[in-house]
Amino acid sequence: MARRASIHLITPFFKTHRWRIAIGIVCLIIVDVLQLLIPRVIKWAVDGLTGFSVEPADLLTFAGYIVVIALLIGVFRYIWRRCLIGTSRIIEEGLRNRLFEHIQTLSPTYFDRVTSGDLMAHATNDINHVRMATGMVMVALTDGIVLGLSAIAFMAYINVTLTLFVLIPMPFIIFGTRLFSRRMHHAYQSVQATFADMTEAVRERFACIRIIKAYTGEQASRDEISSISRKYISENLKLVRVTGFFFPMMLFFSSLSMVIVLYLGGRLTIDLDITPGDFVAFISYIGLLTWPMMAMGWVTNLIQRGKASLDRIDKILQTPSDIQDAPDSIPLPGADGQIRLEDVYFTYPGSKRPAIEDISFTLNAGGTLGIVGPPGSGKTTLLRLIPRLYDVATGRVLLDGNDVRRIRLSDLRSQIAYVPQEPFLFSGSVRDNLLAGGPSSGEGMMAAAENAALRRTVEDFPNQWDTIVGEKGVILSGGQKQRVALARALIQPAPILILDDPISQVDVATGATIMNAIQKKVGTRTIIIVSHRISAVRFADTILVMDQGRIKETGSHEELIAFDNFYNRTFRLQQIEEEACPEASVPETTRTVPVRG
Repeated sequence: MARRASIHLITPFFKTHRWRIAIGIVCLIIVDVLQLLIPRVIKWAVDGLTGFSVEPADLLTFAGYIVVIALLIGVFRYIWRRCLIGTSRIIEEGLRNRLFEHIQTLSPTYFDRVTSGDLMAHATNDINHVRMATGMVMVALTDGIVLGLSAIAFMAYINVTLTLFVLIPMPFIIFGTRLFSRRMHHAYQSVQATFADMTEAVRERFACIRIIKAYTGEQASRDEISSISRKYISENLKLVRVTGFFFPMMLFFSSLSMVIVLYLGGRLTIDLDITPGDFVAFISYIGLLTWPMMAMGWVTNLIQRGKASLDRIDKILQTPSDIQDAPDSIPLPGADGQIRLEDVYFTYPGSKRPAIEDISFTLNAGGTLGIVGPPGSGKTTLLRLIPRLYDVATGRVLLDGNDVRRIRLSDLRSQIAYVPQEPFLFSGSVRDNLLAGGPSSGEGMMAAAENAALRRTVEDFPNQWDTIVGEKGVILSGGQKQRVALARALIQPAPILILDDPISQVDVATGATIMNAIQKKVGTRTIIIVSHRISAVRFADTILVMDQGRIKETGSHEELIAFDNFYNRTFRLQQIEEEACPEASVPETTRTVPVRG
């Protein structure tokens, strides 16, 4: 079943481009036939020379024949390469696009257990092997059938007995191919798996090169990569032990045919059973036949490598997303923004302890909800359940009274502007990152940047909005990256705004500016804010205090500070810290602060 499924990944491409493939195969056959004519021309020339019956003008004619044939071979070879090799490139593109599109549909739980290096190996090395298997196998099989059979027919035309002797090694080649094919398949799978591990290890160390340098971990990192590289070499050497015996075996049996021709064909020439020209042509045909015989081994090599890669790709494509549209999903082109959780529980895969337990609350449209609590209390997990980055284990999350599991995913997530706890930036410009959330006018981008306290900072850059931020925004500070991520969310006109600790990496004054801008959206958007700073949530209609996945306290700011609890103690402590900063003493609603990097 798996084998058929993996082959079916590429059969639609053959059906779609069948005429292109047919033209390529026809041109390839023409090239094979033209190659078979050259030994005949050589035979005429040799027979004429040995019989002293050829004139210089005849030799020039024979040379002209060969030149014309060579030119025709060049033209038709160009066409078949464009058609057949070009088709393999189309398959490569289509398969890579399909793989990428499917990977984007998979839920975060999949990426929790699969490394980026493994996925990169699938998208590069594996697909390249499939391309080679589809493109060159068409060529090698056509050559093997047409060129091989035609060469045998021409040899039989010269001498049937000699041809039969020459074909004696053929069964050994077929038997050897079948014997080694399965071993090569398993060896290629091991090589590809190790290559994925090595790719992930190298990617990870390049991504954290600054940490490695800061902790002088270059030697340990180098040792780790060397260890993985040695394992990769070891797996390749195991493969080489198979292919290293397989290909010489193919060459050995092919060479046996040449030995037979030299001995038996030479005797037939001495006995005048065949002419010297026939003998030379026979050797030429053996040379043409050697490629199809060798191609059998090469084709097996390519097929096994491509099959192993196609199986690995198919394994991903057959992996369903844990989170997908329900069969009876409903559209939701516009939402009011009411959010309600009913007895929600959630446990991460592989964990025994629930991350969220018995969570229930209602947030009316246009309302503001603040969530605070110590690290690991489940705040971020709770936010991830609303746009269905993860699905609840039990209970329900409702948007405007509809269970989010019944709302079409694209519609659900289009209603939510989400700022994650760890801001991620693409390696393009500031402008590209701001507009990554969707189309926006220049005025909208500027307004969002102003609200995120980002505009003046970016305008101080030499290239301003076209400044390249580098991989993961490496040239920006943590606070700048966070403000870019916030502005990206504010650009979106979504009715729900979810902010996971949006001012954790900026100073108190900049944070106050940002929160003042967010407060202006109260009533126009449903806002959920997670923060370790009480000042960021004190204006919320309702504040939840979480601990160990449960809601421990709930109420407004004034209600919560009236008791000796976690919220009150945290608020008093942060007040003391803010009073140590002169700027923090300025009332938040009237404070004017410089925009800092």
